[in-house]
Amino acid sequence: MLHLLSSDMLVLWDKGLDGNAFLTAVTATGAQVLGRLRNNRRTPVLTRLADGSYLSVIGTVKVRVIDAEITVTCDDGTMFSGSYRLVTTLTDARRHPATALTGLYHERWEHESAYYALRYTILHGHVMRSNDRAGLDQEMWALLSLYQALRAVMVEAAESVPGTDPDRCCFTVALQTARDQVVPAAGIVLDEAGGLGLIGRRLLPSRRHRVSTRKVKSQMSRYSERRDDGRPDRSRTVTQLAVTVVEPGPEQPPLPALSRDDRNAVPSQRRRHRILALLQDDPTRLWRVAEIAARFGDIRLDTMYRQLSRWADSGLIHKIGPGLYATTTWTPTALQTKVDH
Repeated sequence: MLHLLSSDMLVLWDKGLDGNAFLTAVTATGAQVLGRLRNNRRTPVLTRLADGSYLSVIGTVKVRVIDAEITVTCDDGTMFSGSYRLVTTLTDARRHPATALTGLYHERWEHESAYYALRYTILHGHVMRSNDRAGLDQEMWALLSLYQALRAVMVEAAESVPGTDPDRCCFTVALQTARDQVVPAAGIVLDEAGGLGLIGRRLLPSRRHRVSTRKVKSQMSRYSERRDDGRPDRSRTVTQLAVTVVEPGPEQPPLPALSRDDRNAVPSQRRRHRILALLQDDPTRLWRVAEIAARFGDIRLDTMYRQLSRWADSGLIHKIGPGLYATTTWTPTALQTKVDH
């Protein structure tokens, strides 16, 4: 769907979709990005910003990283928290504060309500009746047309009151009201006075902020066990949502001094000294794992990947990108020049 993106769009994506190639392809369309990073991502801190976020780079794309803690308070007193590690191409912290972007991403899950509306609200969880391709195509187009028509009415209702968020309108209310109007076929969209009609009037009361635990219905699934993150088992009204931006920690500690003679060291330390000495001999170079492994014929490539990743986690070296390491951090301009070269 990349060909459908344009420069006036902001793309939100879930955790695990932050591959370098995909990020590059999305930004090439001109669209902006706001997504969640995987926990094993190690992004270099290039420039710290006033709102607690920092500028970094993923592959060849200049990005901004936001670490935030989310605390949710429900009307029954239940409290639970979670952490977001977000990446965005909106690098201007003054125009796009970290707390605003975090709050926006918190609404990303609501796109899943579209799938729920199609599968359960409209179809009541039943499968389609057709047994052939032509019949299924017909049913799908009818289902999507109904869904689109109801969403259009919901947007019109929200736009009738300035400042109303369209995703605060309840799809179930729109569907039930439309169903009630099928027999008389009156006032479905516009009434005689040119108003919004019954659907629009019923949608205008604001929806409550709510939270609900995801449930896996398949008993065979390994994810079917109860969540242990403090969330309530039933939908609850959210009374407070607190977003705290977590500033990046101190700069990585300097590399340990290397001994000229490590013959008495254990094999793992000896290997580490050899590899770190190689990287320190040319600290301005971006080293690929295959290049390092080629220098040492006694180290397998998969072993090299694992060890470099562990050393990057501990701060001995810096992981600049997939399979790309260095002993120093980089400014965006210098890194871009180095990668292009």
